[in-house]
Amino acid sequence: MKVMPGAIQKRLAWFLMLTILALTGLTARIAWIQLGEGERLSARVQDQLRENRIIQSPRGTIYDRTGRELAVSSMSKSLYANPREIKDADMLAELLAPIIGMKADNIKNRLIAGASFVWLRRTLEPEQAAAVIALIKEHQLTGLGFIEESKRYYPNDGLAAQVLGFVGTDDVGLEGLEMALDKRIKGRELKQAIDTDSYGTPIFSSIFSFIPKKQGQSVYLTIDSTIQYIVERALDKAMEQTEAKAATVIIMNPKTGEILAMANRPNYNPNQFGQYSPEEWKNRAVSVVYEPGSTFKAVIAAAALEEGKVRPDEKFIDKGYVEISGRRIKNWSGDSYGEITFMDIIKDSINTGFVEVGMRVGAAKLTNYVRAFGFGNTTGIELPGEEAGILFDPKEMRDSDIATMSIGQSIAVTPLQLTAAIAAIANDGVLLQPRIIKEYRHEDGTLAESFDPVVVRQAVSSETARTLTMMLEKVVSEGGAKRAAVQGYRFAGKTGTAEKLKPGGQGYLEGRYIASFAGFGPVEDPQVAALIVLDDPAGIYYGGQIAAPVFNDIMTQVMRYLNVRPNDTNQVLPPVKPAAVQPYAAPVPDPGPPPVVPPGQVLMPVLAGKTIREAADLLHSLELTFVPVGTGVAIKQSVTANTPVKPGTEIIVYFEPR
Repeated sequence: MKVMPGAIQKRLAWFLMLTILALTGLTARIAWIQLGEGERLSARVQDQLRENRIIQSPRGTIYDRTGRELAVSSMSKSLYANPREIKDADMLAELLAPIIGMKADNIKNRLIAGASFVWLRRTLEPEQAAAVIALIKEHQLTGLGFIEESKRYYPNDGLAAQVLGFVGTDDVGLEGLEMALDKRIKGRELKQAIDTDSYGTPIFSSIFSFIPKKQGQSVYLTIDSTIQYIVERALDKAMEQTEAKAATVIIMNPKTGEILAMANRPNYNPNQFGQYSPEEWKNRAVSVVYEPGSTFKAVIAAAALEEGKVRPDEKFIDKGYVEISGRRIKNWSGDSYGEITFMDIIKDSINTGFVEVGMRVGAAKLTNYVRAFGFGNTTGIELPGEEAGILFDPKEMRDSDIATMSIGQSIAVTPLQLTAAIAAIANDGVLLQPRIIKEYRHEDGTLAESFDPVVVRQAVSSETARTLTMMLEKVVSEGGAKRAAVQGYRFAGKTGTAEKLKPGGQGYLEGRYIASFAGFGPVEDPQVAALIVLDDPAGIYYGGQIAAPVFNDIMTQVMRYLNVRPNDTNQVLPPVKPAAVQPYAAPVPDPGPPPVVPPGQVLMPVLAGKTIREAADLLHSLELTFVPVGTGVAIKQSVTANTPVKPGTEIIVYFEPR
């Protein structure tokens, strides 16, 4: 059949028209996609090839009161893997295991999980990261990469460990101040979009396009790291000598409530906190309660003096025991002292006398004074886990309860409560709230917030406090705490020996004791108040014999460090005069060949340029007594280097900031 030319033209026209319509529709569709739906579709593609990861900026630094770092943050590499790019999971697991400190089976399980992104090890140590990088290059490994994260370090290892606490994964504070101040010092948590390829592998240019710089506020503590170090060295020595199961020492400024040192044993290193038990993490100073024993008698004496129920020179007749509600309470020594004054009752810690004055005050008033000194409630210090202690309800107290409370039994207190109470006596009867935070500062160093002393209440009058101070001084100079006396200084205090409670508080553990000493001084102008608690020592367990010497050891060094002038001018150490101090210079000149050391002596080392910790470790290894003055690095020492000296010689080392 012959097609007419007109029909061909007609068909061609239809074809062209349909083609034009199709192209027009396609163009309109493209335009709509590009202009109308372009932003939405682009975002959809990016969502498919982009992952949101939380990146934490560094925490604020924790400093001591002098500006020395106690806890710092730095950026650290965290290792991740894309299992889809791993060619041999078994081989890779075996290679990585010894480097990153994980079991090969655990690594393999993560690599075969099927995800496109898995963490293998967070916040590697620098040497670990370097070893992994070398491994990747050596074996041409694929599917491994790093992301920078913040890691917490404690440059002094176990120093003040229970105070500081530690930080876990994802920069979460888990113990101590790290937990209590987590919101304040934690860096900003920022969400970063990381571009990935079609397999979900992060693109490195995207990963490192953002490194968080903004950190949380820094905090300055009231702790003095030099005093803290003095305390911890003395505590370690006491633990070795007494074989105590645990111990606590607290030093407080009685005029401000500031905690200058707080140490516990057992201790731990927060840099490896996972290697220790929760019991070792515990800050016993605030979270453990115990019967205070005779140290509590200072509070009972304060109540009786304030109420006018007793005079220091009032005479008592002691027959060695007293019967109360059918219960016989004897003196700790088992002796009878006959006619004695109340001054002697305090000085020799005579139980019968304290029972009598406690009964004179009565249950209600006695409990009111005990609470006025801060017992029965938490102190409000910034540390977590603080206990309130246990007191009687005065409405339910029997005479035997009054008697036992009067000698520090049948009640429970925390070490911090007792330290605050003894500090109140030193502070003319004014109870201050204990503080461990001095101030907060912004990242640029400007002050964010500072804190003044907080007066809780006037527990007793200043006259009563001064009278009691005079009596407690006799305890140290003439009574059962002679071993606490510090040569050249006047200190006041009270010893304590208490039976150890059974877990749960029902009864006592036979033959198990807590020895303690609470004191302050110098009495004419108290600079420090302190408590020493030795829990469950082996052998000798009396506070006057094992806790008082620890007080002496610590205070001898602290008085020198604080440049407190002794009363005995023959004991004066020359004060540090900044103008006379020679600047730090390096390198240290060669002192020449060492001399021959006589038998029984040691050679004085060169200390110039060493830190306080380095100098202390070196001198203690030679059995020399270390007395630090100032902070920074050593610039001068009281005994010339290469001089033979006898073990036990006191070496004064002067320090100055670099």
